[in-house]
Amino acid sequence: TKPRFVVGAIGPTNRTASISPSVEDPAARNVHFDELVETYFEQIVGLVDGGSDILMVETIFDTLNAKAALYAVGEYLEATGLDIPVFVSGTLVDQSGRTLSGQTGEAFYVSIRHAKPMCVGLNCALGAQHMVPFVERLAKCVECFVHVYSNAGLPNAMGGYDDTPTDMAEHNRVFFEKGWLNMVGGCCGSTPLHIKAIREMSSQYAPRKLPDVGRPKMWLSGLEDLVVDDVHNHLGLPFLNVGERCNISGSLKFKKLMMAGDYGTAMDIAKKQVEDGAHVLDINVDDGMLDGLAAMQKFVKIAVTEPEVSKVPFMLDASKFEIVLAGLKWCQGKPIVNSISLKVGEELFKEQATLLRKHGAAIVVMAFDEEGQAATESEKVRICKRSYDILVNEVKFPPEDIIFDPNVLTIGTGMEEHANYGVDFINATKTIKEQCPYVKISGGISNLSFGFRGVTKIRESIHAVFLHHAIIESGMDVGIVNAHEMYHINELEPALLKASEDLVFNKSEGATEAMLVLTQKEKAIIEARKKGGVEVIKEKSWRDLDSRKRLEHALINGISEFVNKDVEEARQVSNKPLDVIEGPLMDGMNIVGDLFGAGKMFLPQVIKSARVMKKAVAYLLPFMEEEKKLKMVEDGLNPDDFDENDDSNYSGKVLMATVKGDVHDIGKNIVAVVLGCNNFKVYDIGVMCTCEKILKAAKEYDVDVIGLSGLITPSLDEMVDVAKEMSKGGFTQPLLIGGATTSKMHTAVKISPNYFTLGHPVIHVLDASRSVTVVSSLLGENKEDFVTDIMEEYDEMREDYYAGLEDRYFLTFEQAKEQGLKIDFDAVPPPPAPRKVGITTIDTVKIADIVPYIDWNPFFQTWELRGRYPNRGYPKIFNDEAVGGEAKKLFNDAQSMMKEIIEDGSMSLKGVVGQFPANRSSDGEDVHVYETEEDREAGKVLNTLCMLRQQAEKESEDPYLSQADFIAPAGYKDHLGMFAVSCFGCDDMVKMYEAENDDYSKIMAQALADRFVEAFAEYLHRDIRTNLWGYAASENLKEEDLLKIKYEGIRPAPGYPSQPDHTEKKTMWDLIKAEELAGIELSESLSMMPASSVSALVFAHPQSTYFAVGQVGKDQVTSYAERKKMDLSLTERWLSPILNYERD
Repeated sequence: TKPRFVVGAIGPTNRTASISPSVEDPAARNVHFDELVETYFEQIVGLVDGGSDILMVETIFDTLNAKAALYAVGEYLEATGLDIPVFVSGTLVDQSGRTLSGQTGEAFYVSIRHAKPMCVGLNCALGAQHMVPFVERLAKCVECFVHVYSNAGLPNAMGGYDDTPTDMAEHNRVFFEKGWLNMVGGCCGSTPLHIKAIREMSSQYAPRKLPDVGRPKMWLSGLEDLVVDDVHNHLGLPFLNVGERCNISGSLKFKKLMMAGDYGTAMDIAKKQVEDGAHVLDINVDDGMLDGLAAMQKFVKIAVTEPEVSKVPFMLDASKFEIVLAGLKWCQGKPIVNSISLKVGEELFKEQATLLRKHGAAIVVMAFDEEGQAATESEKVRICKRSYDILVNEVKFPPEDIIFDPNVLTIGTGMEEHANYGVDFINATKTIKEQCPYVKISGGISNLSFGFRGVTKIRESIHAVFLHHAIIESGMDVGIVNAHEMYHINELEPALLKASEDLVFNKSEGATEAMLVLTQKEKAIIEARKKGGVEVIKEKSWRDLDSRKRLEHALINGISEFVNKDVEEARQVSNKPLDVIEGPLMDGMNIVGDLFGAGKMFLPQVIKSARVMKKAVAYLLPFMEEEKKLKMVEDGLNPDDFDENDDSNYSGKVLMATVKGDVHDIGKNIVAVVLGCNNFKVYDIGVMCTCEKILKAAKEYDVDVIGLSGLITPSLDEMVDVAKEMSKGGFTQPLLIGGATTSKMHTAVKISPNYFTLGHPVIHVLDASRSVTVVSSLLGENKEDFVTDIMEEYDEMREDYYAGLEDRYFLTFEQAKEQGLKIDFDAVPPPPAPRKVGITTIDTVKIADIVPYIDWNPFFQTWELRGRYPNRGYPKIFNDEAVGGEAKKLFNDAQSMMKEIIEDGSMSLKGVVGQFPANRSSDGEDVHVYETEEDREAGKVLNTLCMLRQQAEKESEDPYLSQADFIAPAGYKDHLGMFAVSCFGCDDMVKMYEAENDDYSKIMAQALADRFVEAFAEYLHRDIRTNLWGYAASENLKEEDLLKIKYEGIRPAPGYPSQPDHTEKKTMWDLIKAEELAGIELSESLSMMPASSVSALVFAHPQSTYFAVGQVGKDQVTSYAERKKMDLSLTERWLSPILNYERD
């Protein structure tokens, strides 16, 4: 009564056929379709031999892998004559509702639908509650049974699953209430009890009813699905535009790029085709001078990694069958193959069609047979009907997946036998669709007007007439076109419309001659236009608007070029200067604020808008001040008493400061600009601000909110001190905390207990985009509700934090030392001695030298531009639908400024390198540095670098690391490198841009300086490895490989996770004379000055690795303080963020 079946699971493998394993080479793959088929076939044999009743291709994150598995299933069933049900289960990796390879659920189904699965559904990655919208969409489109076997919720912090059987059953209930499922189960985290609970819950519901089968439709897919029968093109016609510009015969530019191997620029053509209205992308690389097989595969492999290209289906187009088949094996979607025909003979035609059916492709069938090309209406119909009968009745090819191309041939040649080609095609189209149900009709439209090449207007007019009648009257469905240049028939001039109709329908003997006359006239106009002889109608511009509207436009679009002129014009027509600010300027800024808040405008645009606003206000200020003084005279007041700091017109006043000892202010500057754009008065008092200075300024300016910023870890303690002093001083302003080193957890646990009340909360602000919401909420009517929510959240976070400390186990310092990394320096000896021991000043490296080493990802993070999968990171961010356009503009601006900096030398680089004999101390915890080899022999220590060791218990057998582990003990000739580098000149540029009220350029300069110095550090580290030290002299890595740390050795920085104590910088500075030789100073809190500076220790041993020390216990801190000869309380202050205990 309860039959049980064995399901043989066929997983995704650990390879992906659609995704490149190499960031540098999008055409790279670590597995081929044929390899997958061979591997899967072997697995299927084993599963069926072992007794599997069902075969399930599951956990699909790359549909191309699944297509290979299903191909192998098909081959096995055909070879054995068995009939085994096939289930297919996809995995949508996150709430985007897409597979890892980028497909939507619908596109995934379309791509595997040809395998005729019994059941299709989703499993893994998500809990049932997260799958709801995706299951709904799948249930609406899938024609077979539908299943779900979700995880027991999302994994928790420890990798486990928290949903109880009851939870999981309830989360699955909605699927049955809505009637979406036929089968259900459990994936990760589920147990027999979970399955039992789901079964008991589901037993009260009826299964999903199989949908009614309607008229067969052609259904294609790229990353997204496309029902061809439902398509209307950009002209409103029921017609599928197939873009022709990635066809060597359709585009001379594309041909040149392919011959040159410039696939990157070729992708730009593909993207443009899609942007211009192509529903499907034709790819053809046929040329006698090109290796078509290799070119087709490379183009497709790259194209599938470009979301803006591969979101549409492909048409793989070649004269050789092996070329389209090779391209097909790299397509995860359902493409069209163009083409096959009977000219190869009936047997080979059937063989090719059968192979394409197994791959799930739609096909274009040309009207050719063994005797040649069909030219007349009757021949077109005869060959297409014969092909149809063979395909549908013998090959069992789905008729809805057949596209006939009855040959669009050239008219207007002057030859009488060609004159009726247009009429023959249109008439044949209607007859073929009547005799061959469900098929589509296509054609290469450019062939029609080939005799008029070079005159686009004439050609597209002929095409417009031809397509209108072929589509509307005869049912033509598909065409290879240049969508960007297409005309609608209603757009044609009367004379051109008549001439085109006469030519297409062969209405008169003089039709060709009449069109040639119009062609000559159009050519003459083109030539005259080239010479400037034809008046060009000026397009309307925003510069034609009135001054107030021009100002709004300039603000929204960040255009500062005309601001003074437009402000003056607006002032002349306003009653007073303030009206210009409160009118068009604030109207524009309000729109900017709304767009930014809605995520429709991005930070770089907001900064540009602020630049326009500042320049406009700066222009108006003298007029406003003069007006106020005149008003004071009228009122009998002394104009000398005029208050230049009147700030009564603002929404609120905010004080911004970078805390004592910290020189980093780029993030603070961005927040200040964003707040300023929203009519908040910001008092930015700069960097390295003492607590006294901050509190004094807060009183002086009578601010509503105080914001503190910091980048280095000592700044965290400084923020705690400011909070304490604010409490002692009776301050009532809310305190905002921000900066790279800060976190919501640290704010909740360490800072807020010292000051937080409902009246004056302490709030962590993650980035500039949140700042306006937070400040507006604090100064608005609903402040109490807003603060109460945060207070409750921070209370919970503190409880969780302290509970976590109680639950977490730490080794004693002695235990951690015993379990440290033990490198066998006899088996893997220390690297050879540096070519130069001692100190080297680096002052000849130019900005241009380090450009190839720049990592642009942090640059976009600075500007809060983040692409979403699959467009995360540089350069993929440019393809992102939301931020890609703005990211490209920002990048171009950066390139322009960088070029200016390189040309005028406004920024420069300088640094210093030290390479010294070194050995681990006898207790294994520190590193002794010697000035010379002789000093080492004599035991004369120049200085000692103290290190910290991991203590938090690990679940693995991994050692408890300290940087000291990477240096050999006494008796070995080991060495340690170190360097400090800076980018100089940024501060002067910042001052210049501040004087010009140009926040955008100011922040751009700071962001570039940061990139320059990081690239300089990468450049210098390579020079150390290959030259100055020379331990990896033969290294030959590309710049992009350096950014992925593929080299030998590491360069951790003091104050960062591997050694989180900034005071070690003092030792470094003493050793390498960084201030004396390179001009790099240390602040009171040991922040490097200039702000764009990087320092690092250089470990060369191949077993050295990056790690995080994490939290440490008091026993280690006590030992550390003794070794450093530093007061314990002072040591604890510097190490405060990593202590696993509360210091006194």
